[in-house]
Amino acid sequence: MIRVLIADDYPVVRIGLKEILTRQRDIAVLGEAGTGAEVRKLIAQQPWDVVVLDVSLPDRGSLEMLKDIRRERPKLPILIFGGHAEDDFVVRAIRAGATGYITKRAAPEELVRAVRRLAQGLRYMCPSAAEELIGSLSNGSNKAPHERLSDREYQVLCLLGSGKSVGQIALELGRSVKTISTYRARILEKMEMQSSAQLVHYALRRSLAEPA
Repeated sequence: MIRVLIADDYPVVRIGLKEILTRQRDIAVLGEAGTGAEVRKLIAQQPWDVVVLDVSLPDRGSLEMLKDIRRERPKLPILIFGGHAEDDFVVRAIRAGATGYITKRAAPEELVRAVRRLAQGLRYMCPSAAEELIGSLSNGSNKAPHERLSDREYQVLCLLGSGKSVGQIALELGRSVKTISTYRARILEKMEMQSSAQLVHYALRRSLAEPA
């Protein structure tokens, strides 16, 4: 039996994922989490075969969450469940420790297939994510401005793109307003931009905004 942990901040999404997976005789959803703290708690409580991880948890970014899980359970397969397959995020997720990636546009049978492959010790990338990953690697040194950012700076850029203020981002990430303002200043400098409005426009144009 494949033991699955589902991590998504929306209960209705968790219910839907659980319904799809538990229709299969070889898959059991034994835990659900809505925050990063809940994920860490459940990871420590029992063994798992696959974690299905949403890209946006309220108290912990998915890239940071990936690294947290990797520190605790280095060999645990992690399937990222994302809103879209933006090339830079796919690359960052793989580097942070993701074993698989599918988008929320995936058909139910693709989710099941991905979970089974990860449980077998294999990797799984949905076609759109694989295409973006190959495209990113093929571009070589021709990097987009946001690819110069650290994972934390990238997360702040995505949150700015979703329309959140510095204060809201500070609250969501558990950091001070001053710290987030410093990140924003670094982002502006690295991306050679002059204002937050430019950052928001860039994030929206590149589909980098975090889901609401």
